[in-house]
Amino acid sequence: MQDELTQAGLNVTILGINEIGLEDGNAFITQGRDLPWLQDVPEQSVWDTWGIAFRDVVILDAENRVVAVFNLTQQNLGDPANYAALKSQFESAAQP
Repeated sequence: MQDELTQAGLNVTILGINEIGLEDGNAFITQGRDLPWLQDVPEQSVWDTWGIAFRDVVILDAENRVVAVFNLTQQNLGDPANYAALKSQFESAAQP
């Protein structure tokens, strides 16, 4: 999806943020992937601050304000309608 959004000329960056305490999984989750992957730390506590649930995609606008949350467990991207819905949310958030 990142490639599609970039090819469409949209300024969208997709990245992952791992939950505090799950650092042991970082090597596995990043193996063979090019998705930027960050590790949450107690000083930032992004998961707690944003109220993130497992597999949430948090979409931010140009001012880094949360505009949507899309959960990949509830809305599997293997379903074309879910994929299109998430892509549409990124496209909307990228508009000035």
